[in-house]
Amino acid sequence: MRENGYQHPTPIQARSIPHVLDGRDALGCAQTGTGKTGAFALPILERLLRSRGEKTDRRQLGALILSPTRELASQIAQSFERYGAHTGLRIGTVFGGVSQRAQEQMLARGVDILVATPGRLLDLISQRRVPLARLEVLVLDEADRMLDMGFLPDVRRILAALPNQRQTLLFSATMPPPIAELAEKILKTPVRVAVTPVATPATRVTQSLYLVDRARKPNLLEHVLSGPDIHRALVFTRTKRRADQVAKRLGMAQVRAAAIHGNKSQNARERALAQFKSGAIRVLVATDIAARGIDIDAISHVVNYELPDVPETYVHRIGRTARAGASGAALSFCDAEERQQLRDIERLIGKAVPVVTEHPYRSAEESTIAPPKRAARHHGRSSNRARPNNF
Repeated sequence: MRENGYQHPTPIQARSIPHVLDGRDALGCAQTGTGKTGAFALPILERLLRSRGEKTDRRQLGALILSPTRELASQIAQSFERYGAHTGLRIGTVFGGVSQRAQEQMLARGVDILVATPGRLLDLISQRRVPLARLEVLVLDEADRMLDMGFLPDVRRILAALPNQRQTLLFSATMPPPIAELAEKILKTPVRVAVTPVATPATRVTQSLYLVDRARKPNLLEHVLSGPDIHRALVFTRTKRRADQVAKRLGMAQVRAAAIHGNKSQNARERALAQFKSGAIRVLVATDIAARGIDIDAISHVVNYELPDVPETYVHRIGRTARAGASGAALSFCDAEERQQLRDIERLIGKAVPVVTEHPYRSAEESTIAPPKRAARHHGRSSNRARPNNF
């Protein structure tokens, strides 16, 4: 692990790994960025090495990890490859949006650990392409997101095809009733690990609110992104169309940006993520489903261009910054029609988000949108002068 820059386990790793190594089922409730992948990847690698050390046939599938999105599946697989670089264990991924043929060939050659999205995995299981007889460990990661995306019926069908004798680990940022019921059915006397209260924003995230008319949000976005402290920003929109529009306008304003959402091809999404990670683009505009799989430590700012309809989503969004011990900032734009979303978010997190009063695109109806609050430190430009409208 020192090769990967880790000196000490995160809280969820310290509390989960010993129990998982002992073969216990586990129910982990933790927000993104807390080290969940390491909490299950490391003991799985250790378990498979122990159980297969004397076996000649090492290519029977031993661990299956279900992930809600293609991006997250790829990143989990990459983590397994990094952690298990010297183990000889083979890791594979299957997900939709790409040719199934290559995945069939990979499964035919044999893998020890498979990371999959539910839809494509179910297709392959129905075609008898996935060898499940010797499966030892099942992981359901981001279970609440699977619920949001409508994957629970597929997950139940997959569960019915798996061996009953197995270790099962379920991780979720929140615990809505359907997920709690699923955990009750599939986990056997699990150890429960919760490292952060549900729906509590990361403590190292500085939150700020900008009250702005909807038509002036593009101008405000360019304004805050011009700040010298914004090194890598993730901008959230509610819809795919809006994500494309925002990325296009940023490009016209000479801001290096790309959009990522479900309508983009797999190659386009992977290319945008690679450019974002390398610094070739500074801003990634994303919808919530696409962004859930983004696991990048160096995001300095999250911008809520549009407030989410579900308040818990706000917590997930701003958790994309302040990762791996770093600090970060979350800037939220609120127009007159988003007042209810703002009230719901503040009720959930138990406090008011500080309002930035000194910016050139303040809403004309600011006093009616929210009660006066103490002004937050401006995270974009320090000047109060209006910038030209070149968006």
